[in-house]
Amino acid sequence: MKEGKKDAFQLTLKEYWGYDDFRGIQREIIESIYAGNDTLGLMPTGGGKSITFQVPALMMEGVCIVITPLIALMKDQVQNLRQRGIQASAIYSGMSHSEIVTTLENCIFGGVKILYISPERLASEIFQVKLRRMRVSFITVDEAHCISQWGHDFRPSYLEIAQIRKLIRQHSSSPSGGTEGGVPILALTATATPRVMQDIQDLLTIDPERKFKVYKMSFERKNLAYIGRETADKHAELLHILNAVSGSAIVYVRSRARTKEIADFLNQHLSPNTHHPTPNTQHPTPNTHHPSIATHYHAGLDHSVRDERQEQWQRGDVRVMVATNAFGMGIDKADVRLVIHIDFPSSLEAYFQEAGRAGRDGKKAYAVLLYNSSDERKLEKRISDTFPEKDYIIKVYEHVGALYQMAIGDGFEVTKAFDIDHFCRTFHHFPTQVDAALKLLDRAGYFHYENEPDNASRLKFLVGRDELNRLEEVSRTEEAVITALLRNYGGLFTDYTYIDLQRIAHDAHLTPDQTYQTLKSLTEQHILHFIPQRAMPTITYTQRREASEYIVIPKSVYEERRDLFAKRIRAVWLYASNTDTCRSRQLLRYFDERSNHDCGQCDVCLSAAKNPDSQGIIKAKKKIRVLLDDGQKHAVTELDRLQLPTETVHAALRQLVNEEQIVADGSFIKKNEGENYPN
Repeated sequence: MKEGKKDAFQLTLKEYWGYDDFRGIQREIIESIYAGNDTLGLMPTGGGKSITFQVPALMMEGVCIVITPLIALMKDQVQNLRQRGIQASAIYSGMSHSEIVTTLENCIFGGVKILYISPERLASEIFQVKLRRMRVSFITVDEAHCISQWGHDFRPSYLEIAQIRKLIRQHSSSPSGGTEGGVPILALTATATPRVMQDIQDLLTIDPERKFKVYKMSFERKNLAYIGRETADKHAELLHILNAVSGSAIVYVRSRARTKEIADFLNQHLSPNTHHPTPNTQHPTPNTHHPSIATHYHAGLDHSVRDERQEQWQRGDVRVMVATNAFGMGIDKADVRLVIHIDFPSSLEAYFQEAGRAGRDGKKAYAVLLYNSSDERKLEKRISDTFPEKDYIIKVYEHVGALYQMAIGDGFEVTKAFDIDHFCRTFHHFPTQVDAALKLLDRAGYFHYENEPDNASRLKFLVGRDELNRLEEVSRTEEAVITALLRNYGGLFTDYTYIDLQRIAHDAHLTPDQTYQTLKSLTEQHILHFIPQRAMPTITYTQRREASEYIVIPKSVYEERRDLFAKRIRAVWLYASNTDTCRSRQLLRYFDERSNHDCGQCDVCLSAAKNPDSQGIIKAKKKIRVLLDDGQKHAVTELDRLQLPTETVHAALRQLVNEEQIVADGSFIKKNEGENYPN
């Protein structure tokens, strides 16, 4: 790459984003994808992933397709890019058929440089038809770990990406900077173990001769202090921390019910005048009413409610967001000072990603994990809840067939609504185990279980167009809503169509709540059938109903995944309970990154600095490393020569083993190969 071309990258960055230069591994990734290489970039949360595809997208001919599961991120990035004068669009649920067609046509005729799309939309016929006529510069896969069944957030729809690559290869000429192997692909993730990294490459590759260029940014966050705090009273400790640390905060919990419970608790007990964040100047329309302290967020809320609460927190009108893991991915808020986990996540990948939402502005921030003796038992229970016994899974399969009165040999490609509460009452099950059993049956190929259906509302007219025109007893509000529907969407008389409630509200000059109530009224009058955003899960038989004795749950679906899940669960507890090893070093080691220094700011490091006994252990560790620096095996008995207290030496030895700086083999120890000892 010539120096002049590097300057062109910088000029593009400066022109559109105002930055003088790239940071971290941004430049290396950009140069790789521009050169036509399949590229994998591992960058921690806040590492600037979006720049790595947005800059080359502007410099290459054609449209860059960005595949992401985050609708909120799509909308936010499209808005930000358009404000910078960049041609960007997105396709997501709630858009009308004509809007989708128009967007795709703009891509074909050069009116779009960056197109965001969800992985679920890749298989749609309209997208694939239009894709054949597009000139694609490259494909970006955000949250790429979702393609791996060993990742912490596996999504089967990601497996369609390789087929899309093949389709582009067949119907599109190579773009400027591309290669004969097809358009390049850029896979980005903030959390991936070595196994997941390999899976990403294997599953996205369409040419075995074409290898990925892999760039990995250090996952170390020098401004982020990781704190583990053992407490019998998490509510009291939560208040104490929020009073001690100022600024915007996220509190993560496990259940939807607890989001409201904790938010209500904070609104009752946390002073509204203490440490409230300054409103974000990037969002110049702060609320004029007295700010709330906390609000809550989870996937079960209406989409418009989630958007409103996210915007309130983003603006700084609300200090604390109490949420499940449904909140956070793609959130562009740099000044979060505090992320607190009251409940444990199910993996260190998830914890690292969620904790990493603090301090993205580079200033001091804290990630706090609260724990007590009951948490280990709760974590272990998640294993049995997520992987119930195989006999139980088969029983759930039988009961689903009984619910639908589905005969053996029938049901192929039949889709049914699934009311999990009704099912559990009828057959005396618990929802958590039923949900887990259905997911395993989905993986085994018997069902497609859509437990989180598209959040968009949808509706269908129950009366014909002529009958609708003859209606005389509709109110003015109902008429405005009907007019807005007919203006925005086609096919409403023949099939259910996804709608955007806010768009209809805007066109009808109503609030979203007024529009919602109007649609419910029209449903009660049997003029149309409106299905709100909290749509019911569905089950689709992907093969004929089998007799129970022929149901097989493969080892790859059950035992292998259960063992991996258990390993992940236990790793979280080991992280929390390990008060010997620097928190940052523990996390880095989990992601196969070795650090030769402690962070100096986590609870473990701060405790060691205050404890005289810890100073003795530090001295012993240094002497042991000097002894083992020759790379040879040494008998443990040689440590007696160090002339230090036995307890101190044993404590130092235990820490060095935990930190994987040394390897213990029976009565011998040696330096871990590849380990660079600190001075």
